[in-house]
Amino acid sequence: MFIVLLKFSDNKAKAGQFMDGHKAWLKRGFDDGIFLMSGSLKPQLGGGIMAHNTSREALEARVNDDPFVTHGIVVPEIIEIEPSQRQPQLEGLFG
Repeated sequence: MFIVLLKFSDNKAKAGQFMDGHKAWLKRGFDDGIFLMSGSLKPQLGGGIMAHNTSREALEARVNDDPFVTHGIVVPEIIEIEPSQRQPQLEGLFG
């Protein structure tokens, strides 16, 4: 399980130019069954994604394909979590 933080850089003002590509990139992540959740980091710090069903190396490659990353709009950070406790309703997420 991974948390991906996409923190705005000094190029934040250019985000609108690449928003359509970023949204298409997010959609591919959901369609591929990798992304579980995405949303904004508050207050206006960037975005975050919860991901699973992938290796760290594959996720790094996927994140590096995000137009926001390739154009320097955000700086990515990937945090890997190995869950040891969880709510029973989440059992299906952990193979």
